[in-house]
Amino acid sequence: MQHTQSGPMASRTVLVTGGSGGIGKATARRLATMGAHVAITGRDVERTQSAAAEIRAASGGQVKVFVADLSSQPEVRRVAGEVLDKLSRVDVLVNNAGGYWATRHVTADGLERTFALNHLAPFLLTNLLLDRLKESAPARVITVSSNVQAMGRVDFDYLQGERSYSGSRAYNQSKLANVLFTYELARRLRGSGVTANALHPGLVRTSFGAEDPGCVQRLFMPFMRPFMKSPTKGAATSVYLASAPDLERVTGCYFVNSKAKRSSKRSYDEAAAAHLWELSTDLVGLCERQRP
Repeated sequence: MQHTQSGPMASRTVLVTGGSGGIGKATARRLATMGAHVAITGRDVERTQSAAAEIRAASGGQVKVFVADLSSQPEVRRVAGEVLDKLSRVDVLVNNAGGYWATRHVTADGLERTFALNHLAPFLLTNLLLDRLKESAPARVITVSSNVQAMGRVDFDYLQGERSYSGSRAYNQSKLANVLFTYELARRLRGSGVTANALHPGLVRTSFGAEDPGCVQRLFMPFMRPFMKSPTKGAATSVYLASAPDLERVTGCYFVNSKAKRSSKRSYDEAAAAHLWELSTDLVGLCERQRP
């Protein structure tokens, strides 16, 4: 198949985290078939290389591979350095990587894994790539949240679930944090030509949560699977946010089924968003120079 240099995403470079499977791979594949130069991150070398080969076969396009466990901050910093070295522009960053763990896991950095991967990783990666995004403007930052952000509450006293851990509570908190981060980022980037939006992909058939499933996953997933979206359908809103020409100046919004919707009341708390930003800045060790 010939490389599609034409198409709505021709000459655009897109980085999709968690692109080795599920929604991330489907997002990268669709954008590649639309003409984008695609780069993906994944934890496992073979799985990520295999996904890249599949995307290349479907699109005839270029696919760059970056291997990293994004729950580790040194890995996020390493991969950001590699991206800046290998990609002369980043037109779209899709913060897609995420996970769910029923029991509390602590990363090598001493952080609770759900918060580290689902919130701090996109927070740090986005900040490290911001200058490149601004240079590439008009550019877009897209963060995959979930409708459980509506049940989320950011517990500033126990962000890491130290006192009492619940997999669903940690996950809901991280998905609300995604939206708070997106809205605060949009405020900080006004006038820069870089937009920031979040989305709910829908309930999608993936291996999500399989490493350490909770009761809901074990008991209900087998019954729910026939009613869940395919990864391709789950990727539709991410693809729309990455590619739709009429969204070039749309920022600070939350999308469901490719339409802007109101997110939870808590997600619009600007004081909480600013507080979360400052705490996150400290937790990932960002210096003043690296802040937008």
